[in-house]
Amino acid sequence: MCINVIPLYINGSISPLVAPTKNIDQLLQRKMILYIFVIFSVLSSSSSYAAVNDFCVADLSGPDGPAGYSCKKPDTVSVNDFVYSGLGSPGNISKLIKAAVTPAFVDQFPGVNGLGISLARLDLAVGGVIPMHTHPGASEVLIVVQGSICAGFITSANVVYFKSLRKGDIMVFPQGLLHFQINAGGTPALAFVSFSSARPGLQILDFALFANDLPSEIIEMVTFLDDAQVKKLKKVLGGTN
Repeated sequence: MCINVIPLYINGSISPLVAPTKNIDQLLQRKMILYIFVIFSVLSSSSSYAAVNDFCVADLSGPDGPAGYSCKKPDTVSVNDFVYSGLGSPGNISKLIKAAVTPAFVDQFPGVNGLGISLARLDLAVGGVIPMHTHPGASEVLIVVQGSICAGFITSANVVYFKSLRKGDIMVFPQGLLHFQINAGGTPALAFVSFSSARPGLQILDFALFANDLPSEIIEMVTFLDDAQVKKLKKVLGGTN
């Protein structure tokens, strides 16, 4: 049997300690098992709520705080809380972006509260676009149902990933990254998206810059656009100053 000689300090001097390799391997295995147990314990503790409660249907009549909605009383929950029909019809197409987004977030679909999921429907007319935007609270998966959609995202290192998607294609957009969708064909396009949160959040880049009262001078400095361009975009998007 192979052996390892491990130096050991005894009374100020080094004395060789002979230990079987098999025993050392067993010790390492035990440590690895302990590490795995600790990791799974941490992960399971984060989902302890789901282990204790089957669901937490949002009480939309109550306050909406940082932790979200409180749960409805079980005796007031009905099957309708777990069913939502709002994605069955096209949304109202915006004249500006020639597209519509119909959400099924917790505010529309209280049954998804606390489950870490939600959906939305995207309708894009010919030439329609979902402008560059981000979801701070969730990753997104898109599936094209009709037409062709050019979709992509930009990483924090400014690397761009984009592709024209066709019916049946799926694309994922990592949480918090800027991304977009454009109708890439000559016919209306339809897609459904799923999010890893009941409330993914939304910030549209163009609206964040030009649909508020941030002074034009500041926007010009941080975007390198001239005054005429900034004021034109503010006029289009409803900004002031």
